[in-house]
Amino acid sequence: MAKREPGTPPVIGVIGGSGVYDIAGLTDVEWRRLDSPFGRPSDELLFGRLNGQQLVFLPRHGRGHAHSPSSIDYRANIDALKRAGVTEILSVSAVGSLKAELPPGSFVLVDQFIDRTFAREKSFFGEGLVAHVSMAHPTCHRLGRALAASCAELGIAHQVGGVYLTMEGPQFSTKAESALYRSWGCDVIGMTNMPEAKLAREAELCYATVAMVTDYDCWHPEHDHVTVDRIVAVLLDNAERARRLVAGTVPKLAGRAQACDAGCHRALDAALITAPEKRDPARLAMLDAVAGRVLA
Repeated sequence: MAKREPGTPPVIGVIGGSGVYDIAGLTDVEWRRLDSPFGRPSDELLFGRLNGQQLVFLPRHGRGHAHSPSSIDYRANIDALKRAGVTEILSVSAVGSLKAELPPGSFVLVDQFIDRTFAREKSFFGEGLVAHVSMAHPTCHRLGRALAASCAELGIAHQVGGVYLTMEGPQFSTKAESALYRSWGCDVIGMTNMPEAKLAREAELCYATVAMVTDYDCWHPEHDHVTVDRIVAVLLDNAERARRLVAGTVPKLAGRAQACDAGCHRALDAALITAPEKRDPARLAMLDAVAGRVLA
């Protein structure tokens, strides 16, 4: 029997708010708890099928929004998705806009990040097994192309490419910070996609971000006039379009028999630095899902 390619067969993971999971046509739905040696995932995982394709959903903040951006156990979330068989992740996130040309309701298919977080575990690796993965291109261009095609087909206003500034939170930016990030050329600002994207790369998972603009950040002169009702209305509309986007993208990702041509499923091929005889058995045991392909 021929050896199966890394990252096959495709199982599509979706991380986002609970509104994203109510997709028409989703069958064989089951909530299931998966344990992780890195901690407790945000919630149970929702398993289902859409037109025969296996999907796995994870509420990033937990159902009922129980976790703040800083209290999310990102390592447990990504590890649990990998254990569930996920091969690619569509990350759906609410963000603020740092550019006038990206009004509320815009979708940005992010391709770069600036990580300004400081209170989170950012790697599966460390003492006992050191690894360095490339983050030059932090999102998967294959997933990005599929999402862009679906946005165009569905008539969803979107920008292909953009810089996502990840702040620690949970407070929002000061006006000085917002002006600084705009001067850096950032497009949107949010609190959740780092270290999520870094950990997905370490776990050899394809990763793409759909950043959904809910409002302008505080730099905008009309910021103080934004009402809660208005933001909620945008959130609900964004969630409805996100459901259609996920449903429209799934068929484009189904049936893949080869590893990702962007190299995502082989990210660890040259990443491990620690000599085999110096590797910590306890660390190796924790990495059975994340790095099992290269440690076997």
